[in-house]
Amino acid sequence: MRLSGRIPEEAAGERLDKALAALFPAYSRARLTEWLRAGQVRVDEACPRPRDNVRGGEWVEVEAAVEGEAPWQAQEMPLDVVYEDEAILVLNKPAGLVVHPAAGNPDRTLVNALLHYAPELSAIPRAGVVHRLDKETSGLLVVARTLSAQASLVRQLQERTVKREYDAVVAGVLISGGTVDAPIARHPVYRKRMAVLEGGKPAVSHYRVLERFAAHTLVRVALETGRTHQIRVHMAHVRHPIVGDPVYGARLRLPGRCTETLREVLRGFRRQALHAGRLGLIHPASGKEMAWRAPLPADMAALVEALREHAAGAEPDEDEELD
Repeated sequence: MRLSGRIPEEAAGERLDKALAALFPAYSRARLTEWLRAGQVRVDEACPRPRDNVRGGEWVEVEAAVEGEAPWQAQEMPLDVVYEDEAILVLNKPAGLVVHPAAGNPDRTLVNALLHYAPELSAIPRAGVVHRLDKETSGLLVVARTLSAQASLVRQLQERTVKREYDAVVAGVLISGGTVDAPIARHPVYRKRMAVLEGGKPAVSHYRVLERFAAHTLVRVALETGRTHQIRVHMAHVRHPIVGDPVYGARLRLPGRCTETLREVLRGFRRQALHAGRLGLIHPASGKEMAWRAPLPADMAALVEALREHAAGAEPDEDEELD
């Protein structure tokens, strides 16, 4: 399979292998380096070395040959397949399921389940997964079943033509929607966290209000970019963190005159109330625009209903803050 693309001008001065990893994120830097050393990469018709620096603007062509990319074990696990054909799979991931095997989660992941469901994915980089959801975020994601479909989906993600919308329950009452345009980078101290930092990668989230409650709001967030933990970081940045978020959330606040039912629901909600409810893309083979929607999972639906019932009978009062 042939991959092609142009190195961005802003990559000027970077090593070629690093620039290629950013240009073709579906492939590991190690894999791209192998292809460079094997002469399978041409940059403006030349065959450079991995350590050579780029000027920016060069045209790249790669003869991609992948065999046995995925070393992970196939495991029989339930999958909620929303759509499938010869090119793609669209899945509704439950909360609590890790996408890729890694330290601490060596198996029983979405990838393990995919390799059992569609064994041909063992020949696709990252088993065809082109974008991720956090372990405790539920909802839709797309998987490529062929190299050409993967290249198309990665390109669409780079060009921001993949449409992703998330539903979230956040703390506080939002008066109106808005946009968060704030760069995100890894936290300088807590390396497993992300943060809004000057000099970080550009990140833009658009949110609108779906429903207001006594002390919370149900919002729909559309991603313009796809940074790690983007919605969680951005909503915390505007002081409306996602309910249940163990990393970026605030201390639990109960609305005034909180019922025992709502108190139990809020205290018992132990994950971020975030659901990837809509996914839209251009089909890699047909070129048709397609879109899917997944309803709120049971735990989020119960949370929203409890907030709604409380709001219907609530009177203005001071919120109660709990440790």
